[in-house]
Amino acid sequence: MGCSFSGLNALYDAVNGGGDVWINDNRFRVVRQLGEGGFSYVFLVKEVLADSASASGGGSGLAKKVKDPSHLADDGTYAMKKVLIQNTEQLEMVREEIRVSSLFSHPNLLPLLDHAIISVKPTPGGSRNHEAYLLFPVHLDGTLLDNANAMKAKKEFFSTSDVLHIFRQLCAGLKHMHNLDPPYAHNDVKPGNIVLTHRKGQPPLAILMDFGSARPARRQIRSRSEALQLQEWASEHCSAPFRAPELWDCPSHADIDERTDIWSLGCTLYAIMYGLSPFEYALGESGGSLQLAIVNAQVKWPTGPKPKYPDALHQFVTWMLQPQAAVRPHIDDIVIHVDKLIAKFSN
Repeated sequence: MGCSFSGLNALYDAVNGGGDVWINDNRFRVVRQLGEGGFSYVFLVKEVLADSASASGGGSGLAKKVKDPSHLADDGTYAMKKVLIQNTEQLEMVREEIRVSSLFSHPNLLPLLDHAIISVKPTPGGSRNHEAYLLFPVHLDGTLLDNANAMKAKKEFFSTSDVLHIFRQLCAGLKHMHNLDPPYAHNDVKPGNIVLTHRKGQPPLAILMDFGSARPARRQIRSRSEALQLQEWASEHCSAPFRAPELWDCPSHADIDERTDIWSLGCTLYAIMYGLSPFEYALGESGGSLQLAIVNAQVKWPTGPKPKYPDALHQFVTWMLQPQAAVRPHIDDIVIHVDKLIAKFSN
């Protein structure tokens, strides 16, 4: 869970000022920062092989540790997430993210390759006492959100075929999670949590990431206090424009299940086409309410590419955006339907 003592100071200094980082027994050089958010930072790092490993042609330290060799980078580069942990609650959240990530093994879910949680001395007046380092494969083409913003600026759109193939991959990853025993919900499916890798002559590779909000999907709500607790949890862990109605206004007697993700998936299909959630228009309207738009499933369809997307895609989104979770489809139904659409509309 930690890294060797000799690497601790180097770990802290390297990530804050450039240099080498040790995660357990493996050494990485910090190349540059890729992004940041909240209490976390993401860096591009490159594995530094020991001279003995290089000379012998043997596998790197990481290669010996990672079960699936397809997760290893040919050039030794990876993404490293550094999390600043300031209290016990944050520490437990990181440990839970690590535990949950280890449950999944699917080509459309981003794998956690290695991790370390270390103790650090708090700075004067500070209370931070841990830092976590999580190592993942790197996807330098950015997130679906990054791509959508860049395409919007150029007035470009994904083809119908690419929309369906990107979406199909997300469904495959979610199906893996939903079919576990017990089923797990991702709880924060959105364009910012999907990385894309562009491939020549093929649709982009789409991978769902960030399992910090993932939890067992099925919860029985049997009191007003339980309903309010769920709403409070969702307000912290589920992005508002993609959050299901039952997480905004939970009844005092409700059975919550993995179909909260189906709502987010419907919003995400819309976003693959048009670059944003189907409810974000409410944020720009005078007197508009995002919550009301979501709870009432008030979708507005923008003008799209020419030729426009088929009506069948709009109907597909509407099918997923059922305000009543009990009549929303399950992931297996979604997969069957998207496969039919791919057969009909793919080039």
